Order: sequence, then C-alpha cells, then structure tokens
Amino acid sequence: MRVLILLGLVGFVAQLVDGSLGMAYGVTSTTLLLAAGTGPAVASATVHLAEIGTTLASGVSHWRFGNVDWRVVGKIGVPGAVGAFAGATFLSSLSTEAAAPIMSTILLVLGAYVLVRFTVFGLPRGNLGKPLRRRFLVPLGLVAGFIDSTGGGGWGPVGTPAILASGRLSPRKVIGSVDAGEFLVAVAAGSGFLVGLGSRNIDFAWVGVLLLGGVVAAPIAAWLVRHIPPRVLGSAVGGLIVLTNARTMLHGDRLRVSGEVRTAVYAAICVLWAAALAYSAREYRRDRATESVEGVESGLGRRGDEQEATASTG
Repeated sequence: MRVLILLGLVGFVAQLVDGSLGMAYGVTSTTLLLAAGTGPAVASATVHLAEIGTTLASGVSHWRFGNVDWRVVGKIGVPGAVGAFAGATFLSSLSTEAAAPIMSTILLVLGAYVLVRFTVFGLPRGNLGKPLRRRFLVPLGLVAGFIDSTGGGGWGPVGTPAILASGRLSPRKVIGSVDAGEFLVAVAAGSGFLVGLGSRNIDFAWVGVLLLGGVVAAPIAAWLVRHIPPRVLGSAVGGLIVLTNARTMLHGDRLRVSGEVRTAVYAAICVLWAAALAYSAREYRRDRATESVEGVESGLGRRGDEQEATASTG
C-alpha cells in the first residue's frame, strides 16, 4: 500500500512539472521507477501506459486555457507516434542488463540538458507569429518519439526546447502543444510495449496510481504554467534527474566505483545544482525587473506621444 501511495505522489509531482515545463513526466517517473529496481522496459511501459490518461487530461486542460496550437500538434504528434512505437519495440527486444545502462545514460543526458537549458538560457523570445514548418516538426517528432520510448522519457526535453528555440510560438503555446501531442506518442509507445512485452509483465495497479496522480495534477499544472517561473523549476527538475541517474549508474555492475568516489561525485552534483538554482532565481528576478522598467518607459512614451498629439490639435 505504501508503494502505491508513493507512486501516486510521483505521478502527481511528475505531471505538475510536465504540465508546467512541457517536459519531464516520463524522465522523472522512469528515473524513480528504475531507482526502485524496476526493469527498464517495464518501467518505460508502465509510465507510457499511465501517460495515455495523463496526457489526455493535460491536453484537454491546456486546450481549455488556450495553450494549444493544433497545427503544431498534428505535425509533430503523428511522426512522434511512429518513432515511439519503433523505440518501444526496440527496447522490448533488449535484455534488462543491456537496456539498463542505455536508459540511465539517456536519462542522465536529458536531465543535464534540461538543467543547462533553463539555467543558462531561460526561455528564448523572438519571431513570434511565424509558422513552424513541417520539414522541421516531422523529423523532430520522429527523433523525440523514439528517444521518449527507449529512454522512458524525452518527448518534452527534446521537443519543447527545440520549438522554444525557434521563438515562433509563445512559451505557453509550446508547452500546451507538446503536451497535447504527447497523447499520440503515449498511445503508440504503450501499444509497442504491449506487443513486445505482453501484459503479464506489467503491473496495472502501478499504472493506475501513476495515472491517478497525473490526472489530479494536470489542470493545476495548466493553470500554474501562467504563474510560476519555468526557469527556476527547470533547473530544479534537471538537477534532480541528473543526481538520481548518476546514482543509478555509479551503483551499476559495469562501473566499479568506490564509495569515496561516489560521495565526491554526489557532492559535486549537489554544489552545481545549488549554484544553478541560485543563478536561475537571480536571473528570473533580473528579467522581471527589466520587464517592469521597460513597461514603465513604454507607458511614459505613449503618454508623451498623446500629449504632443493633443497639443498639436489644440
């Protein structure tokens, strides 16, 4: 019972993060399932089957808050589903011993990417309103879908920063559209794992509690995306993913690392993580202050123009 409650909390927190950042549900959930000793393919299958419900709830919530561009969803979601099914059947064919280091490496890289992306660069701006081209979204969807199913997550960490970097869609629309497209990816990946693993190897009670926690969090996350600083949250989640997967790799059989070395690595990661959080918080406050000054200057400029126009007409 304690395990099921913990999984429900994991699903809630993971969806809260995913719905706010447009990424990290699968990466966060799979990381914790691996840490609990679940096999890589079974962990990814459990998460993706739960995501069928959570992504549907998240997509509907984002749609109701006006955060979805359906043209982007169609162009990235369908190829993403193809890539996800291929990745699921590939991972299902590997042994647990072969798959574990592959998945941990992918998750570690994705976590580092999320940490650096939000800490150093924040949310890019510019080019808003220009259409996103199919030749950009289709290969992006294929790659993101394949990595998502083989790594137990990756749809958001690959898709969201790439579309954000284009600057052609507002951050909330990027997050909402990526979350809505993930429903197709989850359905395809879940189907691929059922074909490759069979239903007997999957604990559907775990799927259910992950799903329940995510469904409860989905509308809250869709609302929070307008109110919380994504830069700080991205740094926090990225650091957690890096630390957890570094622990998984250092305790593996292939890397024979002493306890002193592991402690030193953990300490270094924690120091860098704390520094990243402090930097993100400082840059966020600086950006807010700059926006406030620009808003005041813009308002004063408009008022001066109005006064000049009134004087000239008088």
